[in-house]
Amino acid sequence: MRVLVTGGAGFIGSNLVKELSKRFPDWEIFVLDDFSSGHFKNLIGFDGEIITGSLTDWDLLESLEDYNFDVVFHQAANANTTETDQKKVMEVNYESFKYFLNLAISGTSIIYASSAAVYGNTPAPMKVYSNLSPENIYGFSKYAMDMLTLKLLKEYPNAKVVGLRYFNVYGPGETYKGKMASMVLQLTVQILKGKRPRLFKWGEQKRDFVYVADCVEANIKAFESEKSGIVNVGTGRARSFNEVVDVIKRTLDVDVDTEYFDNPYDFYQNYTEADLTETEEILGWKPSIQIEEGIPLYIDWIKENVNWEKLPY
Repeated sequence: MRVLVTGGAGFIGSNLVKELSKRFPDWEIFVLDDFSSGHFKNLIGFDGEIITGSLTDWDLLESLEDYNFDVVFHQAANANTTETDQKKVMEVNYESFKYFLNLAISGTSIIYASSAAVYGNTPAPMKVYSNLSPENIYGFSKYAMDMLTLKLLKEYPNAKVVGLRYFNVYGPGETYKGKMASMVLQLTVQILKGKRPRLFKWGEQKRDFVYVADCVEANIKAFESEKSGIVNVGTGRARSFNEVVDVIKRTLDVDVDTEYFDNPYDFYQNYTEADLTETEEILGWKPSIQIEEGIPLYIDWIKENVNWEKLPY
């Protein structure tokens, strides 16, 4: 089995690479990454081939056909949700996706990262085929990828393509994401440093927080499934940021007040929650970790593996 993981030095990608290497030792695994937001330390221990290059290197993307990959786990993207350069985001996320999606026509399985950002502020729980109204160019780029996928599957019903709409992912491997790291990491570091955790007023905004190990399992289930389509990857249970802070404080056994401040973003999603109907139908997958289990697991990892004093939160 020849496998490509794009964005394999990144957060979800590197966790996926490690699990694939462990679970399928006979697979020939390749990583494609330009190391713009991924980091080499996420790949320490990986002994497969690394292809260093950008999603906007069209010659490189065309050359991937020569590798005859059996499956592509496409995790790479410009994932900066505050980016306003529409052309830049669309070139990196949407235009490059056309190359990977084209491989599905000739039999390559394509498992790709979509996003809950496609839903914007539509009512929760978010259903896959409900109203889609992205609030920013990142969300729109993922929306466009999903629409392209549905069009291809209609024309080529035997193609194998699964889009995974990740909700708010957190867990080991995200410390190199900077300001795009999860609020679980940022809030934990703030409290570890003796600071007050900072939230937009009044911390009751809700998110579907999903642990990265569950996302990895969803990717593997997507590959193993005989079905195609687009699914949500979340826990199916929205939690407020105040709840997240409470779990962190209990885990660290500290008592500290929260600092609330005005939200500067007019495209902010206030409430996300995944409807998992299609997820269970297509993947046969259910999440296994809620924040009461995931946050303590993550904090243990942070303490053992991260020089958190130097993180900019």
